[in-house]
Amino acid sequence: MALFSSRLPLVLFAATCCEAVVAAPVDFVDEVRPIFEAHCYDCHGEDKQKSGFRIDLKSKAFRSGDKHSPNIVPGKPNESPLIHFVTATDEEERMPPKGKRLSSGDIRILNRWISEGANWPDGVDLAQEEDRTDHWSFKPIQHSGFTPQVSSSAAVDAFIDAKLREKDLDRSPPADPVSWLRRVSFDLTGLPPTPEEIASFLKDLDHAGVVDRLLASPRYGERWAQHWLDVVRYADTHGFEVNTERPNAWPYRDYVIRAFNNDTPYDQFIKEQLVGDDMGEDAATGFLVTASVLLPGQIGKDEPSKRLARQDSIDEIVTNIGQTFLGLSIGCARCHDHKFDPITAKDYYSMQAFVAGVEYADRELRTPEAEAARKEAVKLKARLAEIDRQLTTFVPLAQSDAERPMINARENVDRFSPIKAKRVRFTIRSTISDNKREPCIDELEVFTTDGENIATDANVTSSGDTIVANRHDLKFLNDGEYGNSRSWMSNEKGRGWVILEFPMAQRIERVVWGRDRQGKFKDRLAIDYQIEIGSGDDTWKIVADSSDRRKHDPAERKAPAFTTAGLSPDEAAVARDLMRERKPLESKILSATNAQKAFAGAFRQPDDIHLLNRGDPEQPIEPVAPAVLRALDDLRLPRDADEQKRRRALADWIANPDNPLTARVMVNRIWQGHFGRGLVETASDFGRMGSEPSHPGLLDWLAAEFIRSGWSVKHMHRVIVLSGTYGQTSAVRNHRSLEIDADARLLWRFPSRRLEAESIRDSMLAVSGQLSVKMYGRGYDLFDKRGGLSGFKPIEHFAGDGLRRMIYAHKVRRETEAVFGAFDCPDAGQSTARRVESTTPIQALNLFNSTFTLDQAKAFADRVRREAGSDTSAQIHRAYQLALGRNATADELSEAEPVVGQHGLAVLCRALFNSNEFLFVP
Repeated sequence: MALFSSRLPLVLFAATCCEAVVAAPVDFVDEVRPIFEAHCYDCHGEDKQKSGFRIDLKSKAFRSGDKHSPNIVPGKPNESPLIHFVTATDEEERMPPKGKRLSSGDIRILNRWISEGANWPDGVDLAQEEDRTDHWSFKPIQHSGFTPQVSSSAAVDAFIDAKLREKDLDRSPPADPVSWLRRVSFDLTGLPPTPEEIASFLKDLDHAGVVDRLLASPRYGERWAQHWLDVVRYADTHGFEVNTERPNAWPYRDYVIRAFNNDTPYDQFIKEQLVGDDMGEDAATGFLVTASVLLPGQIGKDEPSKRLARQDSIDEIVTNIGQTFLGLSIGCARCHDHKFDPITAKDYYSMQAFVAGVEYADRELRTPEAEAARKEAVKLKARLAEIDRQLTTFVPLAQSDAERPMINARENVDRFSPIKAKRVRFTIRSTISDNKREPCIDELEVFTTDGENIATDANVTSSGDTIVANRHDLKFLNDGEYGNSRSWMSNEKGRGWVILEFPMAQRIERVVWGRDRQGKFKDRLAIDYQIEIGSGDDTWKIVADSSDRRKHDPAERKAPAFTTAGLSPDEAAVARDLMRERKPLESKILSATNAQKAFAGAFRQPDDIHLLNRGDPEQPIEPVAPAVLRALDDLRLPRDADEQKRRRALADWIANPDNPLTARVMVNRIWQGHFGRGLVETASDFGRMGSEPSHPGLLDWLAAEFIRSGWSVKHMHRVIVLSGTYGQTSAVRNHRSLEIDADARLLWRFPSRRLEAESIRDSMLAVSGQLSVKMYGRGYDLFDKRGGLSGFKPIEHFAGDGLRRMIYAHKVRRETEAVFGAFDCPDAGQSTARRVESTTPIQALNLFNSTFTLDQAKAFADRVRREAGSDTSAQIHRAYQLALGRNATADELSEAEPVVGQHGLAVLCRALFNSNEFLFVP
């Protein structure tokens, strides 16, 4: 009985004891889920997921949100942001932000539940998780259902007609032959047909022959490369605030043009752009580094800034790969799982690992053209050196009234009136190093009036030597070899002398010396010196010193312009001829040097890539290996995989015919190039937020046909442009069709559209007879500078290379071309999957009043007069033929004749450039 001496009632004692010893685990369904329902679902449920956090699904609740680490950390309530927010006293942090706060009892339940391990049974969620992989573009290309039993352009028409019948519509009649020819010429080459090409076509109406001719034209690659460069953000500057020149970007542009002209199979085209360094196409990997990038000097010196900049640069590569080849916004998963597509943050960083060894940099090309350029550069540099050597003989005489060039470390010439000499003494009195180091001379040369260097046969003595084996020795002073590693060094700081004594006295006129002819070292340079001549006895005569040389300035980097001051008339004439030859040599050397390399990425040991919390490089979580998007495939490489093998594996996966996205995305881009918009309007977004295809069956048929053809882009052009759908008129036949399908998305007529900016400029040049068809190479300038911080002044008058097609213009990122930039020409700041047409007053003003238009209108008029003679009527007809592909009508002729008579032919030509018929694809 002593056991119960507390005198508590027996039943009460037992209940208290049980509660203390055995507390039942928190039940999620009965206790936790009701709290979430009452307080959390409104902001973090099926309809809304604020801060990227969703709590009505088990699969989402334990993941990270946008602004913090995992919201629920099992077993650790103090480390779980969920507990922090529901207990916060700060009004801005408190959750829920509105309505009744959680009671203390609710908070105790959540604390206990997390402490016990946050048990959340399967199958109890009230919401259903959406299968994000259940999307048309992630599924294999469909070959079933309605598939016309044809393998030609008729298949296109069959699919289009089937869709039209659903709306009780039908296709329009064929366009007239000239309209069709202008349409296909603009689409395939970006240029109008010539009057001669129109006349030839009207004789036989050979549509297939026209298409083959256009596809074989070099102009085709220039046209279709522009579509591609829009998507990949090609430009010739780096972007960001400084926007400095990227001088060797153009080889990638040229590669794309060649690839389209050669009809490079698209699967190979993909692989070359990802791993061209292993396929003999070094310039192709310029694709990887087309985006903007911060240069090393623009990044903060602290390590976090460097890591962030590196993350940004790799992100641009992954983004480019995703949107270009796959039509997916992979970059949206950098900070958190993609909100719409089945792409996790881990997927994103696994994709980063494929390109973690890519640096934004130039790379030496190994093409035949580059090798030829190297040989040419060597030859040009040798000639330049010879010119410079000859020019040194024309420097002003020492001790004359003319100021002589500043002393430099590479080479100095002291020229004086011819004098007979048995000895030469070179005395150093001071150096650039404030006399803290011993002076150094790599070679001392003495030239006779016959141009012979007699120093090599001289006996040499000095004031004292510093000997360093195989580097510094008195015998190296006149051994005929240049550079610091074969030089003489005094044993006195800031001072010293050397004497050259010749076997016999000779007439000399020039002494040449340098600190280091190879240009590697600039220290130990003598800046106060004198040169003396001994004729045989013990007397010395000063013939040159540093007193009449321009004051030495170590900060001056550029040598002053060569001057003929102090030269005789004959010497000045020879020197001027040499300088005239020298200037173009420097430009040729620059061109030859640039032709040897391309801004196509440098490759190194890959970075270790980690999954980052909120995309923050300072918050790495777990290391990741190269792996493709798990929703599409399970391809994975080891973390120590070779850099090039990583890119190769990625390229092979993207270009695999079984990849459901690759072929669909490309045929959609081709379709868009012909009809103005794709079967999928969001050409670079085939994800869940992108548009549904207007003709799913046709899209898949085209993709399958693309693969079947060997990935031939030109084959797809033929299939599309030879179809009846493409060949129909753009005219509106009835209002009923407009009411049903105003935008002609179902293609009951051909959707007419305005020419792109490049085609407008190129066509004006073609019609005026000014177009240069020179291909490839360094771009011509649209502005007075190629990059930098300050503004860009547009160039107004063009000649030579400036009359080439606009694709060859040096493209300054984020700076629109002065005249044609108004016509929706992208500035390469962002990828442009499709150019949206705008209509603004500035377009009309630019096209009517710009200097470019005035110049081309005059050239157009000059051409017309040459070809049509002096008859006004003939001139008007010829102008219409060249610009619009037809003769002027009777009304147009009667209206134009008084204008030409009163204001001149150039005014009519300018009006034709501004006409809708000239500016629109018919």
